Amino acid sequence: MTASANVQSNPMIAGLIILSFSFIKKKQDFWAALMIALGTFVKLYGIVGLAFFFFSENKLKFIASFLFWSVVLFVLPMLISSPTFIIQTYHDWYNDLVAKNASNQGSDLQEICVMGLIRKIFNYPGLKNIYVIVPGIVLFALSYLRIKSFKALQYQLLILSSALIFAIIFSSSSESSTYIIAFAGVAIWYMNLNRPVAKYEIFLLIFALIITSLSPSDLFPRYIRMEYVVPYKLKALPCFLVWLKIVYETLTRDFSKQEQLEAL
Repeated sequence: MTASANVQSNPMIAGLIILSFSFIKKKQDFWAALMIALGTFVKLYGIVGLAFFFFSENKLKFIASFLFWSVVLFVLPMLISSPTFIIQTYHDWYNDLVAKNASNQGSDLQEICVMGLIRKIFNYPGLKNIYVIVPGIVLFALSYLRIKSFKALQYQLLILSSALIFAIIFSSSSESSTYIIAFAGVAIWYMNLNRPVAKYEIFLLIFALIITSLSPSDLFPRYIRMEYVVPYKLKALPCFLVWLKIVYETLTRDFSKQEQLEAL
């Protein structure tokens, strides 16, 4: 509701990432590639849709489609402008992203991510993002070790959840409104859990609902929000814990029954 009231593009980006997954599941790689390319050109978070590449049954078509749509979306604005202006615009965009990344550090309303969380809680302003992002990428990549589980829907949904959350909690540009993307991942993760759900898994969901979803609203005590949640970037903490749980599940959950069903 907050994202809609503020006319945010983040719900659309979350939708495009989920649609890219859905189209791949429907073997419509051409349209899946469009969702990823469109999401990336609007906001870089959309690039995480490439995480579903391994679920495609026609990878060459997927790659060709992504290249096709990337070229189309790059050239399309030139119909109402000029190649020189569009190229210069992307050059300026890159410079703005670099400048914004530098200015995010130390901002109360930006850098609501794992890096910002560590900097504030441990009072370590000199922490370089690369020291956190690289281990995060390695953990994300470890999920793909379960090659035999690639066709299991439960596994694929875990990767979808992981991608939605990863894009936000490891981005220095993350702000409160971008967490609608991450929370879609939290919701998909919870609905994809084995039943009955463990108590600590219920706790993680409630923790995320309270701190990540409700803390910016008037339903949350203002004093706690302004003195703890905002300064210490605590909005990122529940999603980070859920993401670690997802990575653990991708490595340890038994997908054998699901794999047998998919084989049929």
